[in-house]
Amino acid sequence: MGFSLTGTHVIFFIAAVIVAGMVSGVFIAVTMNVTTSLSNRGDRVIEQLNTDFAIINDPNIIPLTGPYYIFYLKNIGGVRLTTTNQTFQIFIDGELIGISQYYFENISIPAEGVTNLYVNTTLTNGDHTLRVVGPQAIDKDFAFMK
Repeated sequence: MGFSLTGTHVIFFIAAVIVAGMVSGVFIAVTMNVTTSLSNRGDRVIEQLNTDFAIINDPNIIPLTGPYYIFYLKNIGGVRLTTTNQTFQIFIDGELIGISQYYFENISIPAEGVTNLYVNTTLTNGDHTLRVVGPQAIDKDFAFMK
């Protein structure tokens, strides 16, 4: 004879267990992806919050050494800040300064450290704005007079 009612129930039970196992596997995979994504995003936010700097010059007196204007850049973040022409972009009055026209005194500065930024440009008398764009797209504007 064929399967009894109990045999059919056993087959449906085994199929339900297999389907439930597959569904739970999918849920675990999706949960792991979401967890990893949130963890990575949290790490990026922490890195961005730990990366910060300020320009601490007197806006009325910008030192000049030869053709270079000197700006003081202070690391006010929580981690060492790499200061190179590849990690920072400099704009004066909205114009991008070429990487050959500026350099930093130090290659990196610790938290609460200060370095000099030397910028070789010609400025007219009057008001100007320096914009420094650093790692993590952190940017600071500094209005000064020549």
